[in-house]
Amino acid sequence: MKGLFVGISICIALSDSFADAPSTLWEKTFGGASTDMGYSVKQTIDGGYVMTGSTNSYGAGGSDVWLIKTDAFGDTLWTKTFGGTGNDGGYVVQQTFDRGYIITGNTNFCDTANFWLVKTDSLGDTLWTRSWGMQGYWDYGFSGQQTSDSGYIVTGCWHGASDYDLYLVKTDASGDTLWTRTFGDTAQNWGESVQQTFDNGYIIAGRTTINNEGVIWLLKTDASGDTLWTKTLNKTPWSKGRAVQQTFDSGYIVIGYTIADTEDICLIKTDSNGDTLWTRIFGGDSSDISYSVQQTSDSGYVLVGYTKSYGAGNYDGWLIKTDASGDTLWTKTFGGSAQDRGYSVQETEDRGYIVTGWTASSGAGSYDLWLIRISGSGIEESSISVPPGRDVATLQFRGNPFVKSTVISYKIPIMSKVSLAIYDISGSCVKTLLDEEKAAGSYSINLNAKELKAGIYFVQMNTGTFKTTKKITVIK
Repeated sequence: MKGLFVGISICIALSDSFADAPSTLWEKTFGGASTDMGYSVKQTIDGGYVMTGSTNSYGAGGSDVWLIKTDAFGDTLWTKTFGGTGNDGGYVVQQTFDRGYIITGNTNFCDTANFWLVKTDSLGDTLWTRSWGMQGYWDYGFSGQQTSDSGYIVTGCWHGASDYDLYLVKTDASGDTLWTRTFGDTAQNWGESVQQTFDNGYIIAGRTTINNEGVIWLLKTDASGDTLWTKTLNKTPWSKGRAVQQTFDSGYIVIGYTIADTEDICLIKTDSNGDTLWTRIFGGDSSDISYSVQQTSDSGYVLVGYTKSYGAGNYDGWLIKTDASGDTLWTKTFGGSAQDRGYSVQETEDRGYIVTGWTASSGAGSYDLWLIRISGSGIEESSISVPPGRDVATLQFRGNPFVKSTVISYKIPIMSKVSLAIYDISGSCVKTLLDEEKAAGSYSINLNAKELKAGIYFVQMNTGTFKTTKKITVIK
């Protein structure tokens, strides 16, 4: 294993041969005199950002769940705290179909920790909360998301018959439990990340134990939470899966870490059955860990975490961009001489990146929640604000993402020359669907996936007086 460390160290040392890392557009810190941390960030429909984490500087006492909404420049629009006098924290946030937010995390009271699901409206005001757990035990919720039926799926760990069992909860749109499932027949089974899959089942990444040593665990269930298959990946002792995402080819990308002398970042690509296609290790002679991975619009991957091997000193935030094979394109470190960590990354609509975590090198307190915006390039989606009562052209899809085909529907209020074209992520036109005069009315065009490779594309409609661009995703 140590030889592998040496190889990786050489690779990073030669990073000048990689593509230049994109520039930092801006950084923001949020917090007070105490410890404030960011665990999850998402770009919102209005082009701004929403973050969740924990705050000791504000709220009811101990640490509270913290929800922050910003505009596109990272300036605060509003903040909310949730919790009591114990220690409460938010790990994942997502904007919901009604433009509100769902937060998955933990709430702590009476020496008990419970899964916690908090639903808010678009201004962050609480609509309802739900919790799961056993009195007198410590149960943790680490990941959740809204599902296609407007309900929610949550995973974590539950104090069960085998010490800790991986726990999966499915709720309806009101947060009421539809079913629960537990997994694990050894000690210490954890669910760290869950995502609904294209077949409406679920993929979960976390950790299980073999011979009392942790390994990365990947589980696939059907829509009812019943097991289809499980895999143990990278069986190096004391490895752990932190995040999983289904990829355009219906396989999975998993981020975690593995420990020999020190922690290293472990990136694993599997096929649709969970069988490993390749593994990449990132790290040096000290501790390097990643918490978040996302497939990007160019079919590569972006991951964020922290590094003690590189950067300005102590721990620095570490952003790594790879190609579709997991090979490094560029890396970027953030921070100063104190402890700084990246925790969550998302690609933005302009193919840049938004990162959250926490920093001790700047800000108001011991740690401040940290928001970093990285530049991007390429074609962007556009949205049109329609004045009330005004009849304008429209562009819609029936099926997006799609596997075999989608229907592109459009409407024009007056006779116009209509252009419909498909662009790839670099902004190159890959197909012209329509370029002709059309009478006022509603129309549709069937787009077959055989004509495109898997990935993200943009459909642009131009009538001369109206222009809009919308994103579509092809899955194969």
